[in-house]
Amino acid sequence: MHDTPRPHDLLWGMTPAQLQADAPAWAHEVLIAGQPVVVRRAMVENGQLAVGLRGSSRDQRYAAVMPTSSVLRKVRPEQLVERLPVSDLPALHALKQLKPNMDALGLCWGVTGSVGFQLATGLPTAHTDSDLDLLLRTPIELPRHKARTLLGLLDEAACRVDLQLETPSGAIAMREWAGSASRVLLKCVIGARLVENPWDQAEMVA
Repeated sequence: MHDTPRPHDLLWGMTPAQLQADAPAWAHEVLIAGQPVVVRRAMVENGQLAVGLRGSSRDQRYAAVMPTSSVLRKVRPEQLVERLPVSDLPALHALKQLKPNMDALGLCWGVTGSVGFQLATGLPTAHTDSDLDLLLRTPIELPRHKARTLLGLLDEAACRVDLQLETPSGAIAMREWAGSASRVLLKCVIGARLVENPWDQAEMVA
């Protein structure tokens, strides 16, 4: 288990007093209500974590910084797929449908986005039109032909599924990796860059 929070982890413990002065009123309200924040990718000072807050609507997103010492609880995306609730929501139906195939990969995987937030908090953040956002931790290169096979399974699900491959250097969209483009967009703490192989450490420092 990683003790250091990683992107997409949900954290509890941030207080309204830790928000910047220009933070919107809704951001104060969600922290007062005890809702978690989500770890995001960004460069911050030692002892700080880059986090994001989400409100009740899609346009309510706010980037903030949280002291590491304030973390009271952490939930990882992979913890959210250990036991799935019964639900009529297409995204949750798709998650239950895909779980055996994802488990069979032998890699850590989890759910993020509105579905992950709902599973972690019990709040009704997902709706009938919600996509299903998944992540797959890939410490070694996932061959492109395997990515194409997996993409075929995802496209048979009950809703649109977006899968992010978490590499040691950052994240890429599996749909891009399964495609024919020679380079893919890698999201990392210093921003985004086009790379040929996100698992090639020599390319990362080039």
